[in-house]
Amino acid sequence: MDCLHDACILSQVRCHLGEGPSYDPRTDTAWWVDILEARLFEKPVSGRQKALVHVLPVQVSDVAAIDGGHQLLAAEDGLYVRAIRDGDIRMLCPLEEDMLGNRSNDGRVHPSGALWIGTMDRAAAKGRGSIYHVAGPRVRRLFGGLTIPNGISFSPDGATGYFVDTDVGVLRRVALDPGTGLPKGQPETHFDHRGGEGGIDGAAVDAEGLIWTARFGAGCLDAYSPAGERVRTVPVPMRQPTCPTFAGRALDRLLVTSAYEGMDEADRAADPEHGRTVLVDVGARGLLEPAFRLGA
Repeated sequence: MDCLHDACILSQVRCHLGEGPSYDPRTDTAWWVDILEARLFEKPVSGRQKALVHVLPVQVSDVAAIDGGHQLLAAEDGLYVRAIRDGDIRMLCPLEEDMLGNRSNDGRVHPSGALWIGTMDRAAAKGRGSIYHVAGPRVRRLFGGLTIPNGISFSPDGATGYFVDTDVGVLRRVALDPGTGLPKGQPETHFDHRGGEGGIDGAAVDAEGLIWTARFGAGCLDAYSPAGERVRTVPVPMRQPTCPTFAGRALDRLLVTSAYEGMDEADRAADPEHGRTVLVDVGARGLLEPAFRLGA
């Protein structure tokens, strides 16, 4: 693995729009997707094996574990169950059948086993995105009027949810029922990033409750306290990081995807690691994302 300061390149393959990473501790395997190229990546975190690339029949934005043999894929037209052994996929439930111009975006599984998944217009038209709560095959719309829903993550006890509309730049928090992942009140401002460099993108919460977010366009990760303060900023070697998740046997590194979407030739030349997927040592221990409960 090639390392640059505190970051090591997990995969040299460049993603047009890398997203949705997850980690399987049973096999020490990282999974992530390239949304725009409809590719799913599989790579052991330890060792020098090249990433396996699985071509998908739909654009997928998020990967979550179900059990040792199956994964949940959040895709442009719905949620799918994928068999790891042979790659067979079947639809669990449709998503926004009446919004053909939309696709899925950022998502995360709540400690209850329910999924929160965001949607957005393919051209990022304002206000066409939403965040949904999915329990088994049951889909419930939580928040609408969003443009680029991101930063979906949860406190370790499941009592607080976080999300952001990257287009607006305000990280929000909302009180949740820890047993279901459903909101108990209205979202409040957690951190106001309006006017700051780059945009708040995907997020992961560590064991101490810090919310680690990728800052797209600014080449860094930020950590926010449960009180709503930005307490750390860690550089990454690519300018457009998209989403982190904790990985490795000790869950002590952040796996971070990135993108070259929107970059011209000069932009790519100025950003040599554009689109690559890296492991970053941030000096924090993470939490393993819960498995999605098919029977929730």
